[in-house]
Amino acid sequence: MTEKDSVRIDKYLWAVRIYKTRSLASDACRMGRILINNFAAKPSRMIEGGELITVKKPPVIFTFKIKIPIENRVSAKLVPLHLEDLTPESEKLKVAISRSGAAGLRQKGSGRPTKKERRIIDRWQDDYNGN
Repeated sequence: MTEKDSVRIDKYLWAVRIYKTRSLASDACRMGRILINNFAAKPSRMIEGGELITVKKPPVIFTFKIKIPIENRVSAKLVPLHLEDLTPESEKLKVAISRSGAAGLRQKGSGRPTKKERRIIDRWQDDYNGN
């Protein structure tokens, strides 16, 4: 476990398991989904302890505070030593709702939805997405 004064943001996001790969973290930075102290961050941006990171993973916006910058990936149990989760409960609820998938759930073996059922499913999804 390498601890430094400053580390690249893409390496840090990968090391604390916010993104599965470093290339995904770099892509998120390039797309403007990573903010450091409310400013967009490039993948090469160096971070230090105490900075706030905002990660946009639609439909959820996560907020984290860096405790100790690290460069090497750590186990999930050790992540709280390096990162403080400041995400509000309302945002965490969005994750639970999106993972439940209840809006389009069908019984196994019931076949493809009919045209009428498809319209109902589309209407539910549009209501959920705010369209």
